[in-house]
Amino acid sequence: MVDVREARLRDGIVDAARALTIATGWDGVRMGAVAATAGVSRQTVYNEFGTKAGLAEALARREVDRFVSEVRAALTAHGDDLRAATYAAIRHTLASAADNPLVKAILTSSRGGSEELLPYLTTRSDLVLAEASAALIEWAERHLTGADPAALAFAADSVVRLVISHIVLPQAPVDDTAEALTRLAVRLFGAAVAPSS
Repeated sequence: MVDVREARLRDGIVDAARALTIATGWDGVRMGAVAATAGVSRQTVYNEFGTKAGLAEALARREVDRFVSEVRAALTAHGDDLRAATYAAIRHTLASAADNPLVKAILTSSRGGSEELLPYLTTRSDLVLAEASAALIEWAERHLTGADPAALAFAADSVVRLVISHIVLPQAPVDDTAEALTRLAVRLFGAAVAPSS
């Protein structure tokens, strides 16, 4: 059973790290400043997260969990309408990322030379890929009758990778990108549905 006080302590520290990252960029975040902002000792921060990398991972995990929860809700709201569900999920993710001050801070920091936090959303993105792909696969398994599991997994993974790419390096307005990615997603998921024999 999760200790409520322990969970609150960790949440408070992650909240402090998030606020400092938004204000100064991840490079400017110091464990002592996180501790002071959270109202705990520096040693407490180290006891809870081990290292700054451990804190970065916890910060990334919380953002990913929030995003994935919102993706699940967007998919569920559209039942078995493949196009509407994928569009809603993709557009919401792109728009939320564009407006998310933490994501902006991560991307801005990385363009200025910092690559400490960005990898948790990109190159070390097992967390993002696994969680977001799982949300798509769960929805598709419920609504796409006869889908081939391997093709479904490939479709979900591909869509998530493309969305991440457009979050990191946007090239067009959110609506246009969401529309284009939705067309591709519909084809990928459609191809995963096994032909009836």
